[in-house]
Amino acid sequence: MLPHIMGFLHLFIVNKSGGLILHRPLGPSAPSIGTNEWLRIGSTFHSLHAIAAEAGPVRLPGNKNSYGADDGIEDIQGGILLKCLQTRTGIKFVLTAEPGTTDLEVVLREIYVLYSDCALKDPFYELEMPIRCELFTNAVENLIERVNSEGAGKVR
Repeated sequence: MLPHIMGFLHLFIVNKSGGLILHRPLGPSAPSIGTNEWLRIGSTFHSLHAIAAEAGPVRLPGNKNSYGADDGIEDIQGGILLKCLQTRTGIKFVLTAEPGTTDLEVVLREIYVLYSDCALKDPFYELEMPIRCELFTNAVENLIERVNSEGAGKVR
């Protein structure tokens, strides 16, 4: 029997209003989920993230709110791993991965750099709208291939 290879399952990006602007399976073991389900997942995660930020007991220094935390949900560990990176503009980059997958934070930060370099510099891309930038899609696929073959510590 071959050993089970751990890896990434899905990437989804949610805009600051809770709209899903991108979803992609990232590996062969990623379950097939329909577009309507992804829309529900994106909006549900956005709502849970906002609730967690409001109810969070840890306030960071300089927090503009008199209650709650700044970041909401950063990770969830269970049957799968879920890691979220929220940008200053409110966009949430979320990776799901198989348990045991490491360095999700590094990969999320690199995806954010690719988003800035590819999608935001595309003159036809409109903020808050679905990302339909082939350059970004190809860059994410290349990043995941590099991470799977070399490890996240060598992505740059």
